[in-house]
Amino acid sequence: MTAVSVFYCGICSFPPEYCEFGGSAKRCKEWLEKNNPDLYNDLYCVDRLEAATSTLSLEKQEELDRKLQKQQAKEEAKAERLLQKKLSSKVTIKRIERSKRKHVIAIQGLEVFEIDLKKLSKTFASRFATGASVTKSVEGKDEIIIQGDVGDEVEEYVTELLEEKGLNEIKVEQVEEKPKKKKQQGVAVPPQ
Repeated sequence: MTAVSVFYCGICSFPPEYCEFGGSAKRCKEWLEKNNPDLYNDLYCVDRLEAATSTLSLEKQEELDRKLQKQQAKEEAKAERLLQKKLSSKVTIKRIERSKRKHVIAIQGLEVFEIDLKKLSKTFASRFATGASVTKSVEGKDEIIIQGDVGDEVEEYVTELLEEKGLNEIKVEQVEEKPKKKKQQGVAVPPQ
């Protein structure tokens, strides 16, 4: 038996024959044309497409074209909404004081960018030699909690991570959160 080599799309990770069933057929087609022109010509050659659709009646072809255009428009609108959501969001790095000189760092807002928070927390734990975990915030969203005062290093790492994904315009901001001071209840000394 010989091993079969399968080529996968860099956009949707399907084999190129199945890209049309994903959510980004137009971008997949452009990517395939750029990265594997031979396979692109095999799949989207005009002669091949004409042969495949020659058995359809004119009405069926027009109906099929309308459906495909409508579906592609929906997919493009969905992709545009997701991109706008990503660009409008921001990553917040909170430095929270626990006790006198103890701090933790809470990172919020990374779930929008399709980053695996558990893997990232393990990366932080090994990179900064400290404890890190994924927890739910008060708002019910996932956040990464890192023990120690490593806010600047975390901000630098998160910025690099977002730049690797091509998201240079995303704001990464640090916020300091101090605990509320408890009122001390003093013992009243009776007047003498």
